[in-house]
This record gives sequence, structure tokens and C-alpha cells, in this order.
Amino acid sequence: MKYNNDFKYDLEVGQVGEKYLGNILQSKKIEVKTDLQAHKTGNIFIEYYSRGKPSGISKSEADFYAFILSNEKIVIVKTTELKTICRRYINTKRDINGGDSNTSKGILLPIKELLF
Repeated sequence: MKYNNDFKYDLEVGQVGEKYLGNILQSKKIEVKTDLQAHKTGNIFIEYYSRGKPSGISKSEADFYAFILSNEKIVIVKTTELKTICRRYINTKRDINGGDSNTSKGILLPIKELLF
């Protein structure tokens, strides 16, 4: 995006963003996950299978996932996009056992994959 030194233009762009985020928060289903260790590990665990059946993102009806990574950092991503990103890691070293007693399967996803 080109730099623009016009407050009125910047205000309009900001208001479009506010409306978009407001729509997500008010009228969409959001799956919220909290991982306060992610800033140390650089990864989040995205469960897709547990105790012999699909679970987590495989069964989610959410439109978006929100990851709370600290008191100051929240990442929101469309569920369809998150699924696309995770599929790249199926059957790789990032497709691991985890969760309670390692009874789940999931993708150990680098946080940076969610940023762009």
C-alpha cells in the first residue's frame, strides 16, 4: 500500500478495518484458543484427531480461530485458511501426538505461518 498523508483517507481506511473486525466479533463463530507458552516455543498445537476420531479443527464449525498468545497478542485467522496451512504439515515431523496423555494428533504449527 502506498503511503498517504491524508488524514481523511486514513480515517476511512481505518473505519473499514473497524467494521470488518466488528463483523467478525459480532456475527461470526470464533473458536478461541489460549497458548501462553507460544511466545517461548514459537508454535501452537492444532488438534485434528483424538481418541480414534476426528476432533478439533476437523470438526470445528467456527468461521474463525482466535489464538490468544499473551495479554497483548491475539491472532485471528479464517478457519478455512488455517486448515489449508495445517494440511501442508500432514505426515511431516510437525504432525505429532499431543494433548491429554498424548491421545490426540495435531499439527505443531509455527506462529509465523499465521502472520502472512
